[in-house]
Amino acid sequence: MKALVLSGGSGTRLRPLTHTSAKQLVPVANKPILFYVLEGIAEAGVTEVGIIVGDTAPEIRAAVGDGSAFGISVTYLPQDRPLGLAHAVRIARDWLGDDDFVMYLGDNFLVGGIADQLRDFRDTGPDAQIMLTRVGDPSAFGVAELDDEGRVIGLEEKPRFPKSDLALVGVYFFTPAIHDAVSAIRPSARGELEITDAIQWLIDHGARVRSSVVTGYWKDTGNATDMLEVNRSVLDRLDPRCDGTVDEESELVGRVVVEPGASVSRSRIVGPAIIGRGSRVEDSYIGPFTSVADHCTIADSEIEYSIVLTGATIDGVRRIEASMIGRDVAVTPAPRTPQAHRLILGDHSKVQIRS
Repeated sequence: MKALVLSGGSGTRLRPLTHTSAKQLVPVANKPILFYVLEGIAEAGVTEVGIIVGDTAPEIRAAVGDGSAFGISVTYLPQDRPLGLAHAVRIARDWLGDDDFVMYLGDNFLVGGIADQLRDFRDTGPDAQIMLTRVGDPSAFGVAELDDEGRVIGLEEKPRFPKSDLALVGVYFFTPAIHDAVSAIRPSARGELEITDAIQWLIDHGARVRSSVVTGYWKDTGNATDMLEVNRSVLDRLDPRCDGTVDEESELVGRVVVEPGASVSRSRIVGPAIIGRGSRVEDSYIGPFTSVADHCTIADSEIEYSIVLTGATIDGVRRIEASMIGRDVAVTPAPRTPQAHRLILGDHSKVQIRS
């Protein structure tokens, strides 16, 4: 059994953060989404992992290395352009050989891992197995149609008129039968080789495709709103600890983690929240569901339900919430006069200003 992890793509929905960073490495609770994926694969007992990489390959390689930190062995598989999930399978054909494999999208977050689903796949022996979850807007996903006995009878990619509310989670289990399907299909109207078309080909040719419905927490972390929600979910499971320094004038309430080298002075932190290594919090309030990464400075400010990335500074600002602050960003007050906003914003930025 092997694992194929997709870590290409440009992350357009997370710009401007992903102009300079791989979307799979944007952290929640101070750990990249991709690391949760690799840990889940290792916990399921799969040790041979191929990672599909694109333009951000150097950053992915630097973060993951040879995989030994996760208990796995990693092979990197370059993809010139993201031309669909089935295209990634085609690229990995030689590396996959005749092994069964699990394909896992590197920006998907799934609580509980994949060990149970993998065991089910091995025990029941279908040609393919997909994971589904009920969603409010199925038109934004690949959608499965099941018969009365729960068998998969049809799949559509982002349909205008969905036949069900069952969306495909970004985890798939395949036997080598998928390679014939991938070879047989043609690009969709959007110019991609769709994995839904490949699985539909299997169904049309008499292959057995099983499904299971995810009852736990799952998110596709493609945009800032979803990233903040996943961050909330992960922080809600924190075990509190304080390995940094907290002065007597400060208060930690609830599940708060203060990493080694971090300092908190004259501040109040209400968990769940995490303060990264070497970060400094002074004269500030940090509210629930906030992740402050390594080597940040939060001074004379208030922030809640937010993600602050490495090296950022927030000084003299009240109040920030439901925000993502990028690496080495500085957020400071504007001069009182003249009454004007001064902005330096990258492409695709979004700003909300109270006039």
